[in-house]
Amino acid sequence: MLLRTGNAKGRKMQDAEMDRKSLWMLSAGHLFTDLNQGALPAILPFLIRRAGLSYADAAGLAFAMALSSSIVQPLFGVWADSTTKNWLMPAGVFLACTALAFIGFVPDYGLMYLCATLSGVGIAAFHPEAARRANALAGKKKGAGLGIFSVGGNVGFALGPALMTPALLLFGTAGSALLFLPGIVMPFLLSRSIKETPQGIPALEKGGDPKALGGEKAQAPKDEWFEFSWLSVAVIIRSIVFYSVNTFLPLYWIYALHQSEAAGGAALAALCAMGAVSTLLGGMMADRIGANGVVKLGYVLLVPFLYLFARTTDLFWASVLLLPIAFALFSIASPMVLLGQSYLPGKVGFASGVTLGLAVSVGGLVAPLVGRYADDNGLPAAMALLSFIPIVGALVALTLKPPAATKR
Repeated sequence: MLLRTGNAKGRKMQDAEMDRKSLWMLSAGHLFTDLNQGALPAILPFLIRRAGLSYADAAGLAFAMALSSSIVQPLFGVWADSTTKNWLMPAGVFLACTALAFIGFVPDYGLMYLCATLSGVGIAAFHPEAARRANALAGKKKGAGLGIFSVGGNVGFALGPALMTPALLLFGTAGSALLFLPGIVMPFLLSRSIKETPQGIPALEKGGDPKALGGEKAQAPKDEWFEFSWLSVAVIIRSIVFYSVNTFLPLYWIYALHQSEAAGGAALAALCAMGAVSTLLGGMMADRIGANGVVKLGYVLLVPFLYLFARTTDLFWASVLLLPIAFALFSIASPMVLLGQSYLPGKVGFASGVTLGLAVSVGGLVAPLVGRYADDNGLPAAMALLSFIPIVGALVALTLKPPAATKR
């Protein structure tokens, strides 16, 4: 049921259509926001050389961005749920890019830490409101809509070092100024896209209030906090596996499979490329078999294929196994966000902040522990250990109940 509005076009979109143009613009904003998370690791070696930072100092900058972007994100989600705050999206991109752009120019470590922290706050500001907006713009095809939104983040994360490294090689740490360009242009384009969005889409006009979908007399769906918390465990498990694979895949290619550094980089690039396609596929599948079904399928596939990958020393089979691993890891990303939003229909922004930020950040905190285990026991042993972690995620996924809203 919809709010009574004279705008037939808006009603039609809310009922069935997907605003693909606005979704792809939102995905572009996601790309240039998460670009900063990929760019910072590329900047760190140049900061070490210029400012004489220790490895611990460099790791501290990465930790500052990860912590600020994850801890603050649910708070922005709660704020977005109270009423629509469209300005958070362009402001988030602006702060994320421009703060990190300054990191190559500031003279001391304290200011570098501030730049990384503020960039993380910008990342946190963008995601909850943008994910809530993607949910509304998707109409009935919410899985595909969130897939389009999510793929922007995947591509941005992968493009960060690819775009930043040449600029740094040419200009040194001053190459971080490249980030000023998306930081200025993308907020302008996002603001324009927001203004051009058709009116009459209640979920965009009333924040996270479920009554907006059915008028004052509509009964708000109940928030399912237990199921949402259980889902968060599955999100954390996926995050641990994703960060660890992303971190150690090139090293595994080099030291376990005896390939070149270029081949290791190519393997990671291939994983990201297959992941981008899998993200879109996962979203479309969620509209057909349900987000719950996609998460179950992804985890059931991840367990055996990651186990086989960790035990092969053959380059051909390792390369072949990357395909199902990429599908399993990336296809469940946007369905998990959609599930979180469905479990908490009255707090869509908060649910987005947790599934996109807080729970995901745990993977970044666990990856160094996996690295320490690899130092002591070797990369093959670390990868073997990692292959058992998805078993826990699969058990959680298989016991997740469908959201009550989908049973109506």
